Amino acid sequence: MSEFTLRIDGMHCGACVRRVNQALASTEGLDVKEVRVGAARVASEQQPPPIDRAVEALAKAGYAAHLDPTGSTEPAQAGNQIA
Repeated sequence: MSEFTLRIDGMHCGACVRRVNQALASTEGLDVKEVRVGAARVASEQQPPPIDRAVEALAKAGYAAHLDPTGSTEPAQAGNQIA
């Protein structure tokens, strides 16, 4: 299973975290590991991982996203996490 981190623009609160989590969780082939304000860590057993589907799902939910090449979820805000 490979993991990747997405940087997500436009997230501001716990409701945004829930929306992002729901959008990613409902996308086939993705396993949501962590969502915080500004970032999401996602896993997939597919090779290559369906990053484009994740970005598209987030765009439909109203958020711009891009792959974080460092894989870091920092500086995410503590307390706004769904695991």
